[in-house]
Amino acid sequence: MSSTVLLCFLIGYFAVLIGIAFATSKNSSDNSTFFLANKNSKWYLVAFGMIGTALSGVTFISVPGEVGSPAGNQFQYFQFVLGNAVGFIIIATVLLPLYYRMNLTSIYSYIEQRLGYYSYKTAAFIFLVSRTLGSATRLYLVVIVLQRFIFDSYHVPFWATVLISLGLIWSYTFKGGLKTIIITDTLQTFFLVLSVFLTIYFICDSMSLNIPQAFETVKNSSYAKIFFFEDFLTSKFYFSKQFIGGIFVTIAMTGLDQDLMQKNLSMKTIREAKTNMFTFTGIFVVLNIFFLSVGALLYIYAAKNGIDIPLDHGKPRTDLLFPEIALNHLSTLPAIVFMLGLTAATFATTDSALTALTTSFCVDFLGMAKKENAEKPNAVRTRHRVHVVFSLIMFVVIVVINALNSSSVVSLIFLIASYTYGPLLGLYSFGLFVKSRGLHDKLVPIVCIISPILCYLLATNSAKLLGGYIFSVELILINGFITFMGLLLISKKTDQQTRF
Repeated sequence: MSSTVLLCFLIGYFAVLIGIAFATSKNSSDNSTFFLANKNSKWYLVAFGMIGTALSGVTFISVPGEVGSPAGNQFQYFQFVLGNAVGFIIIATVLLPLYYRMNLTSIYSYIEQRLGYYSYKTAAFIFLVSRTLGSATRLYLVVIVLQRFIFDSYHVPFWATVLISLGLIWSYTFKGGLKTIIITDTLQTFFLVLSVFLTIYFICDSMSLNIPQAFETVKNSSYAKIFFFEDFLTSKFYFSKQFIGGIFVTIAMTGLDQDLMQKNLSMKTIREAKTNMFTFTGIFVVLNIFFLSVGALLYIYAAKNGIDIPLDHGKPRTDLLFPEIALNHLSTLPAIVFMLGLTAATFATTDSALTALTTSFCVDFLGMAKKENAEKPNAVRTRHRVHVVFSLIMFVVIVVINALNSSSVVSLIFLIASYTYGPLLGLYSFGLFVKSRGLHDKLVPIVCIISPILCYLLATNSAKLLGGYIFSVELILINGFITFMGLLLISKKTDQQTRF
């Protein structure tokens, strides 16, 4: 596949996004538009567009890649997805009504009103750190693909590829913010979904299989096992670990995350927001079945054609199998379709994250939601500067990850990111369920630092301490529980019953 063709496609793709940005922000580019799209978003656009934000480029290449992992993953990820679905329903029925009742711009304003100033700043800071690390890591994995298959042939250094990618994202988000994101994410999700179905078609066509035959082939393959009930203690794939972890990861990393909740808060009514979440949940579950099916077909195709898992720093890298087959072993059209899906998935996540990071910092730390600050003449200019700063921070994080020269760093940063959401889970649980007690507010940051440390020590020594038990994604529940208990220890009686 010619790198020139891919580069031309990339340029054309971003030209369309920038055109949409200027069209949507032509009449209004103030802070109300940037933060909440003037609370005029259509639920069906948000529901569809959230798919691209929730999946990301990592899902696009890693979920299919892990199907044939030497660890024996197969379709075990679907257990986690089922937990995600339950988590989304809880968000729609418990958290969204709370956010709408309080008319929030930043969801962390709830913590300020319920628990206090330091608790509020701690929650907002946790989000900024976690989302920056997570989004930078997601973008890093995709920049590797762009670097290897496009920019290496032009001798463009890695740091320049990162800067170009972030510069393009900044160019179509800095004016319209969420109002632009809702439109561009809808378009990018369409491209993502289209690319999944077309990829299945192209791989099936190359193996002379029709669609029913393809799914029968996947069903009868060694990759199609979904439910794991063996080795509860030592297996990370055990059903209850994945399912329960999926529930609480979703509540913490979606329901307590400014990024995805910001889109829900941009709708006029809670009814529309709930409809959006239920519709999104159904599409999300079904689409993940197709992602896993793509993975099985990729490994069947690779085995048939003698294709090995690509190496990265001398080690097999399963998340590079999809780009390897799409860009080096199929024809031009499938290669373009793959790049379209990968680009759409990744930039739908990163543009949304940059907008949410900017919103959270402007509202939670600069107080721009307050009337006296929102009307300042330099408020929009300040928001632009914050947007630039977060883009540069993300650039530095990606360059540092690459300089460490180890694919294991990616897993480590995702682990750190998931750990940081545990304290958010504890903070919100305390606020929602302990109605008659307040906190010694200045001690909250200490509890939120100690909790992930204890959680890490427990996870690394669990085999010795718990009879061989190995934690998986359910660890976030333990993290939240430790935070909750720590908050109870620093709590105090209050005469005022909270109404939140």
